[in-house]
Amino acid sequence: MKILLCPDSFKGSLFSWEVSQAMREGLESNTFSGWQIVEKPLADGGEGTVEAVVRGAGGKIIEREVTGPLGKKVKAQIGILPDLGVAVLEMAQAAGLLQIPPSQANPRYTTTYGVGELLKEAYKLGYRKIVLGIGGSATCDGGMGVLQALGVRFLDERGEELAGIGDNLSRIARIDRSGLQPLGGAEILIACDVENPLYGPEGAAYVYAPQKGASPKDVAWLDQGLRHYAWMVEESSGIKVDQLSGGGAAGGIGAGMFAFLGARLVSGIKLIMDLLNLEEEIKTSDWIVSGEGKVDKQTFYGKVVAGVWESCKRYRKPLVVVAGMLDPQVFPLLLEKRVPAFSIANGPITPAEAMKEAHLLVKQWAVSFGLTIGGVFPDGNQN
Repeated sequence: MKILLCPDSFKGSLFSWEVSQAMREGLESNTFSGWQIVEKPLADGGEGTVEAVVRGAGGKIIEREVTGPLGKKVKAQIGILPDLGVAVLEMAQAAGLLQIPPSQANPRYTTTYGVGELLKEAYKLGYRKIVLGIGGSATCDGGMGVLQALGVRFLDERGEELAGIGDNLSRIARIDRSGLQPLGGAEILIACDVENPLYGPEGAAYVYAPQKGASPKDVAWLDQGLRHYAWMVEESSGIKVDQLSGGGAAGGIGAGMFAFLGARLVSGIKLIMDLLNLEEEIKTSDWIVSGEGKVDKQTFYGKVVAGVWESCKRYRKPLVVVAGMLDPQVFPLLLEKRVPAFSIANGPITPAEAMKEAHLLVKQWAVSFGLTIGGVFPDGNQN
């Protein structure tokens, strides 16, 4: 019997590979023999994406020093997959909210410059297919910082160069792309699972900037800046980014990269699943176990579990979902999709206690799961 473990992270407590490791420990504590346990921890572009992909696909991690969201140097990873010719980058490491003290969080004054430096480094290493995960960002600069790191100059009315931060979007009078260092021959894929446009009520500023420390006044300024930026980008590149699907994700980074670098925005979970050859693993597995910290109505819309469920449905394979918490409103959806879901809590417990003991609780759940399938389906046959 083959059991595939492919969870997402349990945010705030365990990375995805720590979740799958706890599951393996629980399953292997059972006395049933002959089980093949395969770990393919997942991510959808946020924190932990680089390590999850490198662990699942086989590769290595290279560390580089780049400019952080507040202009100070930080260390960020490049995951390289030599067999696939792919480099994987994580925006959260170069321009992430977790790198900023809460008192200093404000997307008017943060930059994606370090992401551009990471792109250059991956290109220098010889990689021509570059995957960028954009979850967990601290920015709202439309990708202005990325492009500045690659040689684009953003000038004000006096012809002076502007820093690549959200606060300066409205001040751009001209974009000088003559110094742009093209990443010739590179295919840049942005892992993005939202459809928000660059600006407006559903855009980067109004939907996401408040989570990054922006006040209502900041949000209005940023949205105005993104509107102006879209017009300037079109004037300079000839490419409209106003209604680009996903253009508002991660502070609009995809819009600038789409117009000037030819980057494509693609489904994060589908992209990661392809890199890990997960469909093939699902096809040859008897049980698939996935999960995330909180399973709610959003779980089956563009998130890790949704991608796994689509493949399981395609190949008629049983999916079991594990969570730190189950939102009661998700049960009708679980019934509709015929997906059993379990919480790791084994009694009255606070969220803080659950997060602190997450490894043990996941392991204990896996022990019970192993006893169940080992006793009821000793040969792995669910029919």
